[in-house]
Amino acid sequence: MEIIKIKSKLFLVSAIMLLLLASCSPRSIYRPRLFFGASEMSWVEKIVRRMSLEEKIGQMIACSYSGQFVNKDSETLRRLEHLIVERKIGGLILFGGQVYETAYLTNAVQRMAKIPLLVASDFERGAGNQIQGAIEFPPLMAIGATCSEEQAYLMGKITALEGRAMGVHMTYAPVADVNINPLNPIINTRSIGEDPKEVSRLAMAFIKGCQENGLIATAKHFPGHGDTDLDSHTVLPTVSGDRSRLEKVELYPFKKAIEAGVQAIMTAHLQLPALDSTPNLPATLSPLILTGLLREELGFKGLIVTDAMGMGGVTSLYSPQEAALKAIQAGVDMVLLPPTPDEVIESLIQAVKLGQISEARIATSVRRILEAKARLGLHRNKLVDVDILDERVATKENLELARKMHESAITLVKNSGGILPLSKLDQKIAVFSLSSDPDGYFAGRPFVQEIEKRCSTVLSFFSDSSTGEELIQEAAQKAGEADLLVFALFSTLRASKGSVDLELKHIELIRQAAANSAPVVVISFGSPYFLKHFPDVDCYLCAYRWTPQAQEAAAKALFGEIDIKGRLPVSMPGLYPQGHGLILFKKDGNIASF
Repeated sequence: MEIIKIKSKLFLVSAIMLLLLASCSPRSIYRPRLFFGASEMSWVEKIVRRMSLEEKIGQMIACSYSGQFVNKDSETLRRLEHLIVERKIGGLILFGGQVYETAYLTNAVQRMAKIPLLVASDFERGAGNQIQGAIEFPPLMAIGATCSEEQAYLMGKITALEGRAMGVHMTYAPVADVNINPLNPIINTRSIGEDPKEVSRLAMAFIKGCQENGLIATAKHFPGHGDTDLDSHTVLPTVSGDRSRLEKVELYPFKKAIEAGVQAIMTAHLQLPALDSTPNLPATLSPLILTGLLREELGFKGLIVTDAMGMGGVTSLYSPQEAALKAIQAGVDMVLLPPTPDEVIESLIQAVKLGQISEARIATSVRRILEAKARLGLHRNKLVDVDILDERVATKENLELARKMHESAITLVKNSGGILPLSKLDQKIAVFSLSSDPDGYFAGRPFVQEIEKRCSTVLSFFSDSSTGEELIQEAAQKAGEADLLVFALFSTLRASKGSVDLELKHIELIRQAAANSAPVVVISFGSPYFLKHFPDVDCYLCAYRWTPQAQEAAAKALFGEIDIKGRLPVSMPGLYPQGHGLILFKKDGNIASF
C-alpha cells in the first residue's frame, strides 16, 4: 500500500513538472480561452467601486491607432497618451501596421493604461486584413463558396491565435449580413452569402474558432445590412422589409450567433421602419432596436458596440455629441471612433450630471466592458511576448491552409464547349486586366504573370477607370489574333465608393469580344454578380478577391492544376441559382453540375 502511494506521488510530481516545462517552453502552443469566474468578478467589482464618473465614461470610448513605427516624441504617441492617460478611454482600434510594430506599440500603450485596454481590429479576412505579415484569408463569401464549416472554424482559430499574439483581443467579424441585394455597394463579398441558414452555419463556426482560442468575435451589422443599395459610410440607408421578412432573413443569423455565444454585436447605421418608425433614426441610436429587440427579445447579454461614429449614416443627421448620447441611451456599451473624442466624453459627463442619462446606466455598460477584459485574462497580464511572434504568426502550416482556402473557393459558373481546363500551352492568349478603380491599372499583374508561366505566347493589356476609350479599342484590335481572350475583372469594395460594379467601357469591351469567334473566359476577382452584364461569354469563374493568392488560384484553375469545387453563395437573377457550380476535377477533366 505504501509503495502504491509513493508511486502515485512520483507520478503526480512528474506530471506537474511536465506541465511546467511545457508552459515555460518558448515553443509551447498558446491556447487562450475566454473564461469568467469568481476571481474575475471580484476584480470587476473592485475596479467599478473605485472609478470616477469620468473614468467610467472613458471606458465606453474606443479610438483608433496604427501598428506603424512611431518615435517616442511623435505627435501620434502624444495623442494616444492623452486619450489613454487623461481621458481614460477603454479601448483602441487597430488600423494597419506590421507584426512587430503592432506588438511593440500595443505593449507600450497598455503600459500607459491604468485599466487594461480592450484592443480590437477589423479582421474580417484574418489578421492580415490589417497587419502586414500576418495571414490574410479570402473574404467570407469565398468561405461561403466552399460550404465548409471546418474552413470557417480554422479561419477563426488562426485569426484568434495571430491576433492575440500581437495584442489584439477582439475582431469586428464575422459579417452576419445576408447579401440579398446584388446592388449592395458595401457588403457584397464581405457577406457569407444570401441564404440565412448558410450565413448562420458558417458564421457560427467562425465565431467558435475565434472564441475557443481567446478572441472576442463580433457579429455585424445588426439588424442586417444586406438588403441595401446605399453605403452607410456616406448616407443613412433604409431596409424596408416587414417584420416577418426581417425575422426570416436579416435577424436569423444574429439569433443563431447569440445562441452560439457570440461575445459582441456591432450595430448598423440603418433605418428599419418595421422595427422603429422614428424618422431619420439609425438602428445604432434606437432604444426599440437595441434594448427592446436585441437585449430583451433576443436575450443578448454581451457587448453592444457601434459601427464607426464618423460615418455619414450618423454624422449627416447628428452631431458627434448628440449621436454618442443617443447611442448609449439606446443600449450601446462602447462608442467606436467618435470624430471628436474629447468633446464627446465631456458632453457625456455633462449628460449624466444633467440627468439625461443615469450613472447606473453607465455603470451597467462599464461592468460588461470590464467583464470582457477579465474574461480575456487582461487583469492578470495585458502584455504580449514579442520574442515569440516569429513562432506564432504566419506559420508555414497556416499559410498553406490559407492557400487551400483560396483554391477551394474558386467557382466555375459557366464552361460552354468545355473550354476549361486549358491544355494547349502553345496557343496565343490575350489577357485583359480591367479595374474600375482609378488606382487599379496593374491590379491583374500577378494573374498575368501566372498565365505567362504556363503559356508561351501571352498578350497582356491593362486598364483602369482612367484609361481612355481609344486605348481600350486599340488593345482590342491587337488582341484580335489571339486564340483565347481572358478578362480579369477587378472592382475593390471600399467605404464611400458607392458601387462595386464595372466600368461601362469595360462591359462593352467584353460584350464585343463575346460576339466574335475567339472563346472568351471571364474571371471576377470581386463581386460575383458581373456576369449579368455579359451572359453570353463562354466561361465565367468567381475568385471573390483580388489578392495575389486569389489570382494564383485562378490561374491554376484555368489550367486544370486544382480541382474546382466552389458553389455560388448568391444567386445571379435570371441566370443561376444560389448553390450552382460546375465541378471540374484536375485528374480526368470530368464535369458535374449542382
